[in-house]
Amino acid sequence: MKSSDPLAGIRIIDLSMGWAGPLACRHMADMGADVIKVESCERFDWWRSWEATPQWIKDGGAEKSTAFNMVNRNKRNVTLDLAHPEGRKLLLRLVKTANAVVENYSSSVLPKLNLGYEVFREVRDNIILMSMPAFGSTGPWREFRAYGSTVEQSSGLPHLNGCEDDPPTMQHVAYGDACGGLNGSAALLVALRHQARTGQGQFVDLSQTEALFALAAHGILEFSATGATPRRQGNRSDTIAPQGVYRCAGDDEWIVIQAFDESQWQALKQEIGPGVAGFGGCEERIARADELDRHISAYTAQQNATRLMHRLQSLGVPAASTHTAATLLEDPHLLERGYWQWLERAVVGLQPNPSAPYRSGSQPFAIKSPAPTLGQHNHEILGGDLGLSAPDLERLTELTIIGTRPRMRMG
Repeated sequence: MKSSDPLAGIRIIDLSMGWAGPLACRHMADMGADVIKVESCERFDWWRSWEATPQWIKDGGAEKSTAFNMVNRNKRNVTLDLAHPEGRKLLLRLVKTANAVVENYSSSVLPKLNLGYEVFREVRDNIILMSMPAFGSTGPWREFRAYGSTVEQSSGLPHLNGCEDDPPTMQHVAYGDACGGLNGSAALLVALRHQARTGQGQFVDLSQTEALFALAAHGILEFSATGATPRRQGNRSDTIAPQGVYRCAGDDEWIVIQAFDESQWQALKQEIGPGVAGFGGCEERIARADELDRHISAYTAQQNATRLMHRLQSLGVPAASTHTAATLLEDPHLLERGYWQWLERAVVGLQPNPSAPYRSGSQPFAIKSPAPTLGQHNHEILGGDLGLSAPDLERLTELTIIGTRPRMRMG
C-alpha cells in the first residue's frame, strides 16, 4: 500500500445520490478505496438530471453535469435495477465483497426494496451501512424527504443570516449536503477503523440536519445562555468595527476588511488617511458604522483588491480579496500547490478537478480517473469481479437490468 492510498484494499458500495453521500464516498475514493457507484438506467443519480427527456438522452446529458462529475471522480460505476429480483441479487453479491455501503435515501426506500442493514448482514456479517437521511433514521421526521436547502432551513441557520430588517436568508449553496458529506466521510473512517481493529461492522445513522448545527452553534448557544434570539446583523458586529466587504476598482472586485483591536485600526487608519481621521475608539466606530463604511468604500473603490489585500496584511490588518470561479482557477497559491488536476472526461472533454483538501506529503492525492459514465464498468465489475459470462451480461441488458444509457421512467 502506498502512502498516497491509505484506503487501498477497502471496497465501498455507493448507493447514494446528489451531493452529501457521493461527497462522503469521494473522500474514500480519493484515499484509494475502491468505490463502486450503483445507479439504474431509470433511477440514475439526480445530479445527472432530475428526469430524462428524449432530447437530453440523445445529447448525452447524463454525462454533462459538472456537479455530478465533481463528486464522483475516482469511482467505478455499474447500473442495476434494484426493483428487479436479479438486480437485487447482484447488489447483494457486491455487498458480500465490500467493507461498507453508503446510502442517502429517505428512510423508507431500502425497506421497499427489501434491503437494509439486517439484509446486508446476512451476506456479510461485519458490513458497515452508513445511512444519511436528512433527519436521521429515527424520530417523527425520519420519513421526511429533504434536500440541502430544506436541511439548511431546519438547522435554523437562515434565521441567523441577512441584515437586521431582512427575512431569514438562505445561502443557496445547499450547505446541508456539503456538511453532511464531510461529517459522513469522518464517520465512515471511524467505522472502518473500528472494523479493522475488531472485525465488527455497524449501522451508522447520520442526520444531515444535525451535521449542520455546527454552523448555527453561535445562535443556539446565545439563546441557551440568554433566552434571546440573536438578531441578524449582515456584515456587522457587536464587538468590532470596521467589519465589511468593500467594493474595489475593477469589475465586481471586493475586499473583506476587519479591525479586531486598536493596533489594527490604527494601521488601517494610517493606510486610508484623512477620510477616517475623525473616528475614535471601537464603541464610536460601531455606533457610526454606516458612516465609517462609506469612507472606507470611497478609498477601496480606487484600489486594486489583490494589491490592497497584500498591503493591509503586511500592516497586520486582516484583509482578503474575494475570489471568483475564474480567479480561483488562476490563483498562484493553488497553482503552486498543484491543487487543480486536469483530466479528460468522456463527452465533456478536459476539466479541472479540485484536489482533496488534505495530503500526506507535499503533493495532493492523485485523481486517477474522472467521474464514470453511466454503467461504464458493468462488464469490468459484473463480469470480472462477479464472474458473469458475456451471455449473462447480454441477457441482463436485454432485460434492462443493466445498461449504459438513461431511460424514460415508465410510470
